[in-house]
Amino acid sequence: MNETPRSQETAGEPMAGRPQPRSGRVFGRTGASSSGIPHRSDGRPPQTPRGARQPGPGGRLGTTPPVPGRPTFLSGRFGSDGPFGHFTPRGTFTLCAVLFALVTWQVVAGGPLRDADERLGRTAYRRGPIGLTEFLADLGGIAIALPVLAVAVGYAAWQGRRARALAVVLAMAAVPVLVMPLKLWIDRPGPLTAESGYYPSGHTATAMVAYCGAALLLAPRTGRAGRGWAMPVAVVLSVATGIGLVLRGYHWPLDVLGSWLLCGMLLALLVAALRRIDNRGAAGSGTDAP
Repeated sequence: MNETPRSQETAGEPMAGRPQPRSGRVFGRTGASSSGIPHRSDGRPPQTPRGARQPGPGGRLGTTPPVPGRPTFLSGRFGSDGPFGHFTPRGTFTLCAVLFALVTWQVVAGGPLRDADERLGRTAYRRGPIGLTEFLADLGGIAIALPVLAVAVGYAAWQGRRARALAVVLAMAAVPVLVMPLKLWIDRPGPLTAESGYYPSGHTATAMVAYCGAALLLAPRTGRAGRGWAMPVAVVLSVATGIGLVLRGYHWPLDVLGSWLLCGMLLALLVAALRRIDNRGAAGSGTDAP
């Protein structure tokens, strides 16, 4: 029976060792010496072990070269806190102010935008179910909008956020202070009456500030759920109020649009004030602002 030949290199033989490199042997295209570390033929280092990988953006483990992280718009972190994400009060205020000045100028001067507005208003009059459109228009009434805001203000005060509640109450009180002088100055007649004082819409302003103010008070205490539903619901109610007013013939479309722009400026100031209040509270307690 033939025996299997023994290997020439065993642990017990003193002469056993690593083969010596021959002269003229090619170790790689980069000319690397035999340091015991293998080299790739293209000059790049070998694949890095998993535990030694360099962290990629955001502290995530990456590869070499690092794989870029998720884009900012997918990460859910926009660099500004609060329920608005990228909402910038200064930019929003400026945009609303410019558009409000343009719309008001067209209404006062009787420009082409006002002519198109009145044609659209006459076309939209009495469109849709009367009961539904009347209900939507009533959403801007004091009997509905103010109780909703009062509940949110009371809840915020009960939670110890009295400064925030006071800021929203002051914003609501500013609505008639801003709207009434404009109504008297512009003196625009209504769609179905010879009476004047219809620009901007007071019902639209009441609904927008009341519902959006309530959403701003609810969002910090309801967490992500509040940020997910409070403000969208407020916007829907504000838009529905304006649509109902136009369909019922209580206001021209530009009356509603001008009121939205005016209240957009007011809400931008309110958001800036609320952020300052939150920052002061966070500085006093040593925690991050919500």
